[in-house]
Amino acid sequence: MTDASKSADGTTEAAPGPAPAPAQGSTTPPAAPAATTPAPTSTTPPVEEKRRRRRPSGETVKAGSNAVRNRIASLVWLVAVVCALFLAVGALLVALDANRDNAIVTFVLEMADKLDGPFSRDNGVFTFEGKDGETKGALVNWGIAAVVYLVAGKILDRIIRP
Repeated sequence: MTDASKSADGTTEAAPGPAPAPAQGSTTPPAAPAATTPAPTSTTPPVEEKRRRRRPSGETVKAGSNAVRNRIASLVWLVAVVCALFLAVGALLVALDANRDNAIVTFVLEMADKLDGPFSRDNGVFTFEGKDGETKGALVNWGIAAVVYLVAGKILDRIIRP
């Protein structure tokens, strides 16, 4: 068997190799060779593909400004939470009658005094007299100030964030 071989089911198959030349006078054109694609020479896409994949400059600028606005909004919210935390911990330290000679207690109480604004524990929105007047003044006024910081921080966060 030269050009064809028999398969298990009895049919003949063409042997691999060059295709036989058509007989003289045959009108059938020879089969076209299989098209081969050249292997890519590099892994980087052509410049045109890179340009198509890039976002237009307007979208890039908007994405960058949105990222900056997100960071600023997060920073504003973080500052508001830290301020509210100083006020709340300061009120708790006053209520628990913490040792004022301790450096940490002194630091927290001084920071709370600086942050309280119109909600001072001594001369705030609400003033209390009597035995526990200082404790009540710190809890109420600094508690209100902490809530104001949180509400203002969240409002500013919503305004700034895209």
